[in-house]
Amino acid sequence: MRISIDRGVCIGAGQCALTAPDVFTQDDDGFSELLPGREDGNGSPLVREAARACPVAAISVEDV
Repeated sequence: MRISIDRGVCIGAGQCALTAPDVFTQDDDGFSELLPGREDGNGSPLVREAARACPVAAISVEDV
């Protein structure tokens, strides 16, 4: 799986970090980012739910 975050769209709502805290976090400005080493989702079943929870659809998930 490949996870992408469009930082130009992200508004820092934090739904991704609340839904899948083992994959997503927020930077010092409150914007979404992936935790180091979690770029592939780390097998978390919550990654797709976190993408759906994003109010501005800033997260995309692709199967590779």
